[in-house]
Amino acid sequence: MSSLNNLTDKLKSAQTPFYYYDLQLLQATLEACRTAAQPYGFHVHYALKANFNARVLQLIRDAGFGADCVSGNEVSKAIEVGFDPSKVVFAGVGKADKEINEALDFDIFCFNVESVQELEVINSLAAAKGKRARVALRINPNVDAHTHHNITTGLAENKFGINQWELADCAEVLTKAGNLWLEGIHFHVGSQITDMNVFKSLCVKVNEIKTWFEERGFNLNVLNVGGGLGVDYYHPDENAIPDFAAYFAIFDRYLDRRAGQEVHFELGRALVAQCGTLISKVLYVKKGIKKNFLVLDAGMTELMRPALYQAYHKIERLEGEAGSQVLKYDVVGPICESTDCFGKEVELADSERGDIIAIRTAGAYGEVMASRYNLREAIRSVYSD
Repeated sequence: MSSLNNLTDKLKSAQTPFYYYDLQLLQATLEACRTAAQPYGFHVHYALKANFNARVLQLIRDAGFGADCVSGNEVSKAIEVGFDPSKVVFAGVGKADKEINEALDFDIFCFNVESVQELEVINSLAAAKGKRARVALRINPNVDAHTHHNITTGLAENKFGINQWELADCAEVLTKAGNLWLEGIHFHVGSQITDMNVFKSLCVKVNEIKTWFEERGFNLNVLNVGGGLGVDYYHPDENAIPDFAAYFAIFDRYLDRRAGQEVHFELGRALVAQCGTLISKVLYVKKGIKKNFLVLDAGMTELMRPALYQAYHKIERLEGEAGSQVLKYDVVGPICESTDCFGKEVELADSERGDIIAIRTAGAYGEVMASRYNLREAIRSVYSD
């Protein structure tokens, strides 16, 4: 199990819970992504919302990736850790004036704009600074990503993006706005997508909308197709690194682009999910007639995903012995909420107080979503080096 196999004895004496990051796996994943994107000249921006741990960000920066941000503080964090402002993009459906002004001061590469009104606001704020803001229109392609309804973003019913019937209004604003420059168009259809046909459907929509703009005289330098590539939560060791080659090949084959037109991606989960594991200890074992419970010292305050949208994470007992009786447990946390549960009917070796439990594939949307609810201690991080 990655680099955890050799650390069981050390983990027994460690203060838990904490996030453990396999930095060697992270570097291997980044290299696989970069190698797969390079032949096509594709540009990859890392989505900071997946994980903004400082050590993780430093390795991603050193690998040459850009930064995709969805808040002003994420923009500031990206600049602070050394991402080149010319590789920083700022998305988000509700950018505050303060955040926009700070991003203008940083002279970031581009704002991914999500409404007609936002175009007008950015134009006004840029004019006050005597600047011209580069923008890309985040357009809702109405493509179903076939994932959990809480993590879809590209349907007409979602709050994200500009709907296609608003494109004429956008074109009118852009024609009149003296402090905006249309850099390109932007799309993001959802998260944890494992069906490559979804990306084929996206390419069809991008081609259609790109043509619409070019027929009206707009020169699009960038086609930003977002991210969403999923990972294997069920087999984290067998499939530790996503198939980036197959992913990028889809866009090379189905996306129409003219010479010199850049294709940008915004990958988050696919880069960092498998390198992170939540390490916890068993506080109590409750055995009943119909249910057995393992009560851990980690809870929904440390890993929100199972409570938020019933996400699956593989749960392992690190020091399980061969031949031990296997029992089914509901693996729960200590938080005073009924939804504080990591998994139901999880098969584990007969467990006892003090056993080390690893909750796998937690490097994305784990640490970043941690909270202090119940006045919990802030979660710590430990690294493989």
